[in-house]
Amino acid sequence: MDNLFRKDALSYHSEGRPGKIEVIPTKPYSTQRDLSMAYTPGVADPCLEIQKNPDDIYKYTAKGNLVAVISNGTAVLGLGDIGADAGKPVMEGKGLLFKIFADIDVFDIEISEKDIDKFVDTVVAISTTFGGINLEDIKAPECFEIEDRIKEALDIPVMHDDQHGTAIITSAGLLNTLELTGKKIENLKIVVNGAGAAAISCIKLYLALGVKKENIIMLDSKGVLHKDRTDLNKVKKEFVTDKNVHTLEEAIKGADMFLGLSVAGVLKKELLLSMAKNPVVFALANPVPEIGYEEAMETRDDIIMATGRSDFPNQINNVLGFPFIFRGALDVRATTINEEMKLAASLALAKLAKEPVPEEVNIAYHEKNLKFGRDYIIPKPTDLRLIIHVAPAVAKAAIDSGVARKPIEDWDAYNEELNKRLGISNPLMRQIKGRAKSNIQRVVFGEAEDYNMLKAAEIVLNEKTAIPILLGNVNNIQSIIEEHSLELEGVEVLDPRSDVLDGKRKEFAELLFRKRQREGVTIKTAHDLLIHRNYFAPMLVETGYADAMISGLTRNYPSTIKPALDVIGMKKGDSLISGMYIINTRHGPYFFADCTVNKNPSMEDLVEITLQTKYAVEQFKIQPRIAFVSYSNFGSNPGNIPNKQREAIAYMHEHYPEMVVDGEMQANVAVNQEILEKNFPFSKLVGGPANTLIFPYLTAGNIAYKLLQELANVEVIGPVLNGLSKSVHVLPIGSTVNEIVNMVMIAALDAQCVHRRDKGESCT
Repeated sequence: MDNLFRKDALSYHSEGRPGKIEVIPTKPYSTQRDLSMAYTPGVADPCLEIQKNPDDIYKYTAKGNLVAVISNGTAVLGLGDIGADAGKPVMEGKGLLFKIFADIDVFDIEISEKDIDKFVDTVVAISTTFGGINLEDIKAPECFEIEDRIKEALDIPVMHDDQHGTAIITSAGLLNTLELTGKKIENLKIVVNGAGAAAISCIKLYLALGVKKENIIMLDSKGVLHKDRTDLNKVKKEFVTDKNVHTLEEAIKGADMFLGLSVAGVLKKELLLSMAKNPVVFALANPVPEIGYEEAMETRDDIIMATGRSDFPNQINNVLGFPFIFRGALDVRATTINEEMKLAASLALAKLAKEPVPEEVNIAYHEKNLKFGRDYIIPKPTDLRLIIHVAPAVAKAAIDSGVARKPIEDWDAYNEELNKRLGISNPLMRQIKGRAKSNIQRVVFGEAEDYNMLKAAEIVLNEKTAIPILLGNVNNIQSIIEEHSLELEGVEVLDPRSDVLDGKRKEFAELLFRKRQREGVTIKTAHDLLIHRNYFAPMLVETGYADAMISGLTRNYPSTIKPALDVIGMKKGDSLISGMYIINTRHGPYFFADCTVNKNPSMEDLVEITLQTKYAVEQFKIQPRIAFVSYSNFGSNPGNIPNKQREAIAYMHEHYPEMVVDGEMQANVAVNQEILEKNFPFSKLVGGPANTLIFPYLTAGNIAYKLLQELANVEVIGPVLNGLSKSVHVLPIGSTVNEIVNMVMIAALDAQCVHRRDKGESCT
């Protein structure tokens, strides 16, 4: 496997375009005018502006989002002094991580120079190109002087990640172990095996957190850093002890924490057994730690352990820190990265580990349900929330400590900007979530004997966006909860087949009989139907026991929609129900209807679908701009379908002249304002692109949203059912946890609007 991995790694770096990063233009370049703007003569103007005002370099160039990853290759990963050329793949990799985790551009710079003076002079001389400098893989003790001198010479963020990254991440883990063990940081006895750059930086940050210097014992390859030793450099001399200990065996007795930044296998079982109760072991030698994870777990059952490896719990990975630290520092144009900013990053990481874990993180690590505890003391690198937790914390610390030249005033807008950088911005769902939390609704989960449904219930309960009511076999549901350690204590579980609910079933059956007695439903039939969840659930909503319901995870649409229609019925004045999908894109949300219910709507049906969709979009505080899409543009290609749509549009224009609706038109015309204005200036949609598309029949709408979902990397939410008198929504078969959570919030908001409508109030 090692040989195969090596072969694959070499192929990964060499196949196709060699290396891992490239430069991508950010401005148009297709025409001669574009090129003359990019270079000569157009480039002269920003040059002269920068000459007049040097700060304008941030306005007219990429400096503000550009970091240099600089190394001389003297301490590359675990490979040692392999030289600047051999270290280049690592620096390119660091650039890739900066980009994918924090949208920071990077030039990697390898300097073949070991002389401290020459190296520092080189970095300082080229520094004007960059908004920040990440020093990498420079050996100790030279790295300490190099970083200090460069920081002193420059007024941009500078950090040697090998030193501070590990310190920041392990500090977050340390803080959370204290919470789990109940120990006090000022009493913590720590043994540090290794005295290199990372170890020294870790100790300094631990001291800033409150660890007492006299409680730390550090060792290098020759033993304890003792005051009697004469072979220590000035950096190591800061951390000597006068205690009568000289070996790891002597130092570790009764220790609360072992931090290993040294070599494999040095922490033997007997040494681990001599540590204090609830020992913390951060064994960070890579790829083989100071003690193997399995060996440590077998030796003590009260241990909290972290390693540098991704295949064990609690990976200490610097990618949790440096992208977001530089992101925050760049965004406030900080003059340095100081201790306050590092501490802020540690505290933010520690706090994030205690929040519910997104399901995509569980999936990525093949976990059932990660949650704060001995096996989860720090977040996972794939957690997309890192950027909005760590970067703002660092930025705020820079502002508070007086090193920010561009303070942030609107933190909500800044968080939105961070989300957009990674393509995870979703202001619509955040708005819906906020409104759901403002007036919490009771939502029935119609198919609760499913892990995804129960995990979604746990999330909405924890986030206080809804109060779940679970329908299904109580024993089966409890078994799934216990198997996955879900936190659903106190949540109501109802089994429609249970004898306990005989009275409620009878009450519901009589109500259903009264509603449907002239449509072939006998009292016995009603009793039989009420043992089914998809009849029992809407009855809970109809009678006011619950406010909304979701179902359909394991059943097709008709088997879920028909019971809702039988029990709840359509909204007063409506003659059909329709389905709408929300397509979340970087440009904002789009609304597609009808992609779910009506196979071949008539002209009258299209009008009603449009009015239902308009009302639904307005519930989200968005002004709908509606286009009827087809293969024809305003009569350019007549046929049954465009003719039907033109009739519907004519009716809309006559009876609803205030609505922004037009068509028929091709989809690209609907969303491309330039094409629309140039070719069809008479359209009511001129002035902004359409955000709501009405499809002529179900096949077209269904194909459109599913293609976008699979090919365009957009988030698709739905179907949102319109036209029912109460809040009932159907999940697509096999919905993910996130999709269920989104639909619960939409159902909750819809229920709020139903209640307001019943009172004669508007929800738009």
